[in-house]
Amino acid sequence: MDHSHCDHDHASAPISSDVRYDKVPADYSGTVYTCPMHPEVRQTRMGSCPICGMGLELESAAMVEDGPNPELVDFTRRFWVGAVLTLPLLILTMGPFLGWSGVREIFGERSTLWIEFVLGTPVVLWCGWPFLQRGLNSFRTWNLNMFSLIAMGVSAAWLFSVVAIIAPGVFPDGFRDANGHVGVYFEAAAVIVTLVLLGQVMELRAREGTGKAIRALLDLAAKTARVIRDDGSEEEIPLEHVAVGDRVRVRPGEKVPVDGTVLKGRSSIDESMITGEPVPVEKVEGESVTGATINGTGSLEIEARRVGSDTMLSQIVDMVAAAQRSRAPIQKYADKVAGLFVPAVIAIAVLAFIAWAVWGPQPSLAYALVAAVAVLIIACPCALGLATPMSIMTATGRGAQVGVLIKNAEALERFETIDTLIIDKTGTLTEGKPRLMAVMAEPGFDQTEILRLAASLERGSEHPLAEAIVKGAEQRGIELTSAEDFEAITGKGVIGRVSEKSVALGNLALVTDMGLDSGSLNEIANTRRDEGETVMFVVFDRQIAGLIAVADPVKETTPAAIQSLHALGLTIIMATGDNERTAKAVASRLGIDKVQAGVLPEEKARLISQLQAEGAKVAMAGDGVNDAPALAQADVGIAMGTGADVAIESAGITLVRGNLDGIVRARKLARATMRNIRQNLFFALIYNASGVPVAAGLLYPFFGILISPMFAAFAMSASSISVVVNSLRLRSANL
Repeated sequence: MDHSHCDHDHASAPISSDVRYDKVPADYSGTVYTCPMHPEVRQTRMGSCPICGMGLELESAAMVEDGPNPELVDFTRRFWVGAVLTLPLLILTMGPFLGWSGVREIFGERSTLWIEFVLGTPVVLWCGWPFLQRGLNSFRTWNLNMFSLIAMGVSAAWLFSVVAIIAPGVFPDGFRDANGHVGVYFEAAAVIVTLVLLGQVMELRAREGTGKAIRALLDLAAKTARVIRDDGSEEEIPLEHVAVGDRVRVRPGEKVPVDGTVLKGRSSIDESMITGEPVPVEKVEGESVTGATINGTGSLEIEARRVGSDTMLSQIVDMVAAAQRSRAPIQKYADKVAGLFVPAVIAIAVLAFIAWAVWGPQPSLAYALVAAVAVLIIACPCALGLATPMSIMTATGRGAQVGVLIKNAEALERFETIDTLIIDKTGTLTEGKPRLMAVMAEPGFDQTEILRLAASLERGSEHPLAEAIVKGAEQRGIELTSAEDFEAITGKGVIGRVSEKSVALGNLALVTDMGLDSGSLNEIANTRRDEGETVMFVVFDRQIAGLIAVADPVKETTPAAIQSLHALGLTIIMATGDNERTAKAVASRLGIDKVQAGVLPEEKARLISQLQAEGAKVAMAGDGVNDAPALAQADVGIAMGTGADVAIESAGITLVRGNLDGIVRARKLARATMRNIRQNLFFALIYNASGVPVAAGLLYPFFGILISPMFAAFAMSASSISVVVNSLRLRSANL
C-alpha cells in the first residue's frame, strides 16, 4: 500500500455537518488510519486530520510495527535541522543586544540581512512545511485549529521580512526605525517553527509511550507453543499455527501460549501481567488458564480453547486501543472552546494590529506586526486539544496493567460521579465455587438417595450451586444417573425425572408453587441461612424429602475491598437471587449498606431505574450474561471477568479478575484521570487567557512590556509540554 500521499478528498470543499469523515469502505479489511484526537476521522491512507490537523495514526495496535513512528522520525529530523540553522540566526540578530555588535559589522548590515534570509528560509519553508500545509488545509475546509494560527503567524513574519530585504522602499514610515531601516523577523519565524517542532516531537514521543502500553501487552504473548501429537511426540511450533483443540505442554517457568483448559498436571500460575494480582493462582485439572501468564514449578498439559484474536490478551489489546481512541464527554466543552477560540484570536490579532498602528509609538506599524504575530502564536490551542486525549490514552493503558479494562472514555468519566454500587453475591463477594455442606433427610427418606437424585437432576444445570451438589455427590462415591424432562425455573429451582421419580430442587417459592407445606423444615433452613448458607428443598413425587445446604465462601479480598469502596464514597447494595436471610447474613458480616434478596435478573434493571429516578448515580457489577440488561441500564456497567470472556458489550468497565478490589482500582483510576484532565484544561486555558492580552500589548502603557513572537512561541510550547508531562503522571498512578 502506498503511504506516501495524503488522502485529501475531504479537503476540497468546506466541511459541513453532513460530511462523512469516515472514508473507509464498509468491506475494507486493510490498514486504517485515524486521528487520536478525533476518532471519527478514519482513512485508508496516512495523512492529517481535516479537523485538528494532527497526523493520523494506525487504528489497530496490532498493526503497529516495531520502531518509531514515521511522523516522529520526520519531525525530529526537521527539528534538528531547524535548531542548527536557528542558533546562528539568533546570534546574528540578538548579538547587538548582548554586546556582540561586531558580528554584524563583520559582514555588513545588508549582507547580514541576506544571511538571515538564507538561514531562516529553509527553517520556515522546509522544517515548517507540515505546519504551513496543515494551516492552509484548515482554511480550505474552514476547520480552524492550532495550525491556522501557526501558519498565519509564521507566514506573516517571513513574508514581511522577505519583502523588507527585496523591496524595502514599498514600506511606509510606520515600519521604519529612527535610522530609516525596515526590521526583519526571520529569527522570530525560525524560532517559532523550531519551538513548535520541539513541542510536536515531545507530544509524539508521549503518544508513542501510551501506545507502548498496548505493544507491551502484545509482547507478553509467547512466540511458540509445544504441541503434543497423537503419537505422544512433542513439537515446538509458531504460536500462530496452534489450532483450537490442540494439546499443548507448558513446562515450568514457561509462558502459557494460549487460553485453554488443564487436562493434566498441577501448578501455580502467575497472572499478574493480566490481572494485576501479585499472588499466583493454583491450577488443577479442569481449570482454565490464560495465554501470556507464567507457569510456576509444575508441568501442565492443556487443551487450546481460544487462539489468535479470540484469546483474552487479544481482546484486552483491542479494548484498550478502542478506549484510547474514544472521547470523554468533557472533551466536547474543550472542542467548543477551541472552535470559538481560534476565530476570536484572529479577530484580537487584527484589533491589536490596528490599535498599535493608530496609537503605538514609532515605528507603529512594526510594533503592530509584532503584536499581531505574538497574539496568533501564544494563543495556539494545541494544549487545549491535547488536554483530554492524552489523559485518556495514558489512563486506559495504566488500567490494563492492573486488570481494569475501560471500554470507552465516557465510562471512565461517569464512574467518577457514581455514588451507588450494586453487586451480586455469588462470584462477586464470594468465591463463586460453592461447597456442599449438609444433606438433611425427612423421616422415611435416605440421605444418600436424596443426594443421588438431586445431583443427577442438577447435572443438567450450569448454576454454581448445581456444580457444588454434583461435586459433593461424586466425592462421596455416589453413582449418578441421567435425568429426563429437565427444566430450570428462573429464580426458583429445577424440576425433572430421575429413576422414574419426579424430582424438584429449589427454594421456598418453588415449594409453595407446588402447593406443598414446608412445615418445621423452614425453621431449620432459616437457621442455616443465618449462617450464610444457601438451603434448597428436595421434593420426590410431590413429597418434601429433605434439605440440601450449600455454602459459598467469601473471597479473602472482599472485606478490605468493601471498606475501601465505602472510603471512596460509595453506597453498596447487594442484589441477589438468594434467600433474604442468607443474603442478610453475608451482608451484615461484610458491612454492606443495603440488601435486595430474591431478585430475578430482569428485576435488577428495574431496581437500577428506581434508584436513578431517586437521583442516584448507579454502577452495576455483574457477570455480563444474566446481568446484561442491568449492566446496560446502569450509568456504568462493570463486568466481572470470567476466564477469557472479557469483551462484554453491555459493560463500560471490565475487570479481568472478578474481585471487588478491581472496582476499587477502577474508582481510583477514574478519579485520578478526571482530576488530571481538569488540571490539563487549566494549564491550557491559563496560558492562553493570560498570554493573549499580554501579547496584544495591554501591559505596554503601564509597564512598558511587549512580548516578542519568540517568547510567545516558547510560552505556547510550554503549555503543550506541561499538559503532556502532567498526563504521563497517570502512568504511575497509585491504584
